[in-house]
Amino acid sequence: MRWSHRLAQLCLSASVLLVPFAAQAATEEDPWESVNRPIFTFNDTIDTYALKPLAQGYQYVTPQFLEDGIHNMFRNIGDVGNLANDVLQAKPAAAGVDTARLIFNTTFGLLGFFDVGTKMGLQRNDEDFGQTLGYWGLGSGPYLMLPLLGPSTLRDAPAKMVDSYATPYPYIDNVSVRNSIWGLNIVDTRASLLSAEKMVSGDKYVFIRNAYLQNREFKVKDGQVEDDF
Repeated sequence: MRWSHRLAQLCLSASVLLVPFAAQAATEEDPWESVNRPIFTFNDTIDTYALKPLAQGYQYVTPQFLEDGIHNMFRNIGDVGNLANDVLQAKPAAAGVDTARLIFNTTFGLLGFFDVGTKMGLQRNDEDFGQTLGYWGLGSGPYLMLPLLGPSTLRDAPAKMVDSYATPYPYIDNVSVRNSIWGLNIVDTRASLLSAEKMVSGDKYVFIRNAYLQNREFKVKDGQVEDDF
C-alpha cells in the first residue's frame, strides 16, 4: 500500500525540508512518547540492518539515469493521489496542474520515466488525504510512531488507508507483480533519501518527530505558517 512504501520518506523527508524548525520541542503533542519511542527503535533497527543496505546496494548497481527514471515513474503514480486531493480541497488551479502533469508525463514522458511536466513549468503538488482533513479544519491529534510505517498522527494514520485507493496496488491481482513493484518503490524511496541522513542531529527520535510535525503543518497550511521567532 502507499503508506507502506513511503516508510523512509516519512521518516526523513521532513528532516530535509524543515531542518530549521526541528530544534523546537513538541512534547505536548507527543503524549504517547513512552510507546512511540520503542516503536521508533524497532523501525530504526529494521531500517539500519535491512532497508538501508538494500537501498545502498540498489543505488550502487543502478545507473543514475535509470534510478531517476524509476523514481519519476513512482512520482507520476503519486500524482493521481495529488489530483484527487486537489479536488477534495477545492483547489482548481492545482488540480489543473496535476492533471496536465499526468497527461504529459504519462504520454510524452513514457509512463512518467521522464518528468516532462516539470520541464514545462508544471510544478508538482504534494497532497494527501491527511492534508485534506487538515485543510477542512480537523486537528492533527497526538503524534504517533507506527510500526514499519513511520511517523504519523492520529488524523493522518487512518487517512493513509484512503490514499491507498489512489495507488495501483489494490487493483493488481498478480501477487508477485504487485509485491515486486511495491518492494521496488520502497527501495527507490529509501535510496533517494540516503543523502538526507547527515541532516539528522541530536536525539534522532525528537528530531524526526519535530520535523515531521512542522512539515505536516506547513503542508496543511500551504506554507502559511506563523513564525514563532
